[in-house]
Amino acid sequence: MPRSILFLISVLIVTSCSKTKTDEIFKKRNHYYDLAYSLYSHGDLDSSYFYFELAKEKFSEENDSLGIAKSLVMIGIYQYNQGDFFGAQETSLSATRYLNFHNKDHLSLLSYGYNNIANATDDLKQYNEAIPFYQKAIEYSIDSNVSLVYKNNLAVCLRNAKRYPESIKLSKEILSKVPNGTTNYAKFLNNLAKTQWMANDFYNPVPLYHKALAIRVNEKDLWGQNSSYASLAKYYEKKSADSSIYYLNKQYNIARAIGSADDQLNALRGLIQTNSFNSERYLSTYLALNDSIQQARAAAKNQFALIRYEVEKNKADNLRLEKENVEKQNRLVRQRAITGASIFLLLLAVGGGTLWYKRRKQRLELEAQNRVKETQLHLSKKIHDVVANGIYRVMSEIEHGDEVDRDGVLDKLENMYHQSRDISHDVEQKTITETPYNEQLASLLKSFAADHRRVLIAGNDAEQWDDISKRIKDEVKHVLQELMVNMKKHSQAEQVVIRFEKSEQKLSIFYKDNGVGIPEEKSKGKGLANTVSRIESLGGDITFVNEPGKGLNITTIIPL
Repeated sequence: MPRSILFLISVLIVTSCSKTKTDEIFKKRNHYYDLAYSLYSHGDLDSSYFYFELAKEKFSEENDSLGIAKSLVMIGIYQYNQGDFFGAQETSLSATRYLNFHNKDHLSLLSYGYNNIANATDDLKQYNEAIPFYQKAIEYSIDSNVSLVYKNNLAVCLRNAKRYPESIKLSKEILSKVPNGTTNYAKFLNNLAKTQWMANDFYNPVPLYHKALAIRVNEKDLWGQNSSYASLAKYYEKKSADSSIYYLNKQYNIARAIGSADDQLNALRGLIQTNSFNSERYLSTYLALNDSIQQARAAAKNQFALIRYEVEKNKADNLRLEKENVEKQNRLVRQRAITGASIFLLLLAVGGGTLWYKRRKQRLELEAQNRVKETQLHLSKKIHDVVANGIYRVMSEIEHGDEVDRDGVLDKLENMYHQSRDISHDVEQKTITETPYNEQLASLLKSFAADHRRVLIAGNDAEQWDDISKRIKDEVKHVLQELMVNMKKHSQAEQVVIRFEKSEQKLSIFYKDNGVGIPEEKSKGKGLANTVSRIESLGGDITFVNEPGKGLNITTIIPL
């Protein structure tokens, strides 16, 4: 039986068979919790989720931390069983923050919460991170039977982390405390055999597998039989294809009977890999089932958001009705304040913008005049050096020579003619106005904006770049272009913010988007490696803070 279902059953047993005075108080004070608990007990999980959310809000209004925690624990368990592992982690962690580690009445809830966090973390394949949470669940558990379930979960996690000696030792300890012939004994025995085999390829787990299977068949434990057939199929995968196919078919039929979609997928995946003759038929069934599961889980995650939205909406409506008269007065005061502030800010912005525009225009005109003067000075010097000095030399030759070499004089004059033309061309090229660097950057970054994507730039004033070398400017442009190309290709961002700061002989560039972050397979790509290499070649440092599903932050520091 999967640990998630085992855990749910253990929660239901503990919460229904050992009702405390606290439970009764919850039900009297919060009818949402009473209704949610009843729906959960009868298997109507979707409806119970909605009412647990309402119960949590009701407890929040009453500042009842224990009630909030109990609602959050149940919500977290539901999220885990729907495949929303990140949501389950977040919700269960929130629950533990409302509980007191020194209060005995809170210990069971703490153990449930930590076990759910550990299960979600383990399913995300973060095995070493899950282990401390399982240990906390065991520490706070006050029921010996539930503790055995948590210890078994920990043993499986240790096996997943390839810490086989620890897993084997713990499994044997668990097995010694369970009566032979029970479904729990079969479960723990099967897990021990599997771990011993994974730790030692020469170990034969089949006798223990069959012993566990016999108990499960005798006890009519279909979930357990499903686990046994999966273990046997895996063992025979590389030893006997016929045996592996036999047990995979057994597992598939049992998984269909108990309605376990994940186990059906696992069995079909094994049949596709092992049975080449029927792989096409198995593949079509696998793909159809997998699509159905993904759609169902996506719908469940959307449902979480919709339910939260409805809860928040109902809460907001109630507050609005209760405070309607006060809100009208506050709204009028706010409107007047906002109107006054808006007018002031508008005038300030217009005045400041006008002043900035005039100063910028003056600065650009002054820069243009300086460039003209520099060009004129350059031209004057060249004319003096090339034309004036050349003519003077020709005049000197004519004046002081006994005979005039007509061809030689013409050659020298022709040479000066060509040199004067070169000066003219050089001046024409230098007088072409170059686009300011800050405008080049703005044009580059804004080119990645779209109807569904905003690109915001701050600190890109012309003065920022005055005393920065051409090499740094060129590398910064290349780096920003690489980041924006990666954002457009992979991030699905709707908003990108780039901010520039210059202080204490350092140029800082801050990049942030609200996309999906850098996928793991792209994190070591050539483009990002080149970006890091460019910054490091300038003696700088670039830091990536990747938050999958929330966005990407990049900080770049370059010494000037």
